[in-house]
Amino acid sequence: MQNITAEELKQRIDNGEALHIVDVREPHEHADFNIGGVLVPLGQIQLMQVDELEALKEKELIVYCRSGNRSGQACMILDTLGFTNTKNLVGGMLNWQNLYSK
Repeated sequence: MQNITAEELKQRIDNGEALHIVDVREPHEHADFNIGGVLVPLGQIQLMQVDELEALKEKELIVYCRSGNRSGQACMILDTLGFTNTKNLVGGMLNWQNLYSK
């Protein structure tokens, strides 16, 4: 697992890069605000129910949550499942909204 900052991710999104982004929050949190990406709640990852991500094992996977804690846990679990390039969004959506929702 590596870290990625909100500034780095925003720049890459703004540049139009094709990114693999995963939101590990709960559905109601995702519905309230998200930056795109597929919703796979941490509970599913903890139960190793990540079939929808299986094709991305060798790709960069950027994972986010509310504050960066759940996404950090998710990255560690995914790493043990053989994912080779997970990145945790530092500060999560709290930091993102603080920076970009003004």
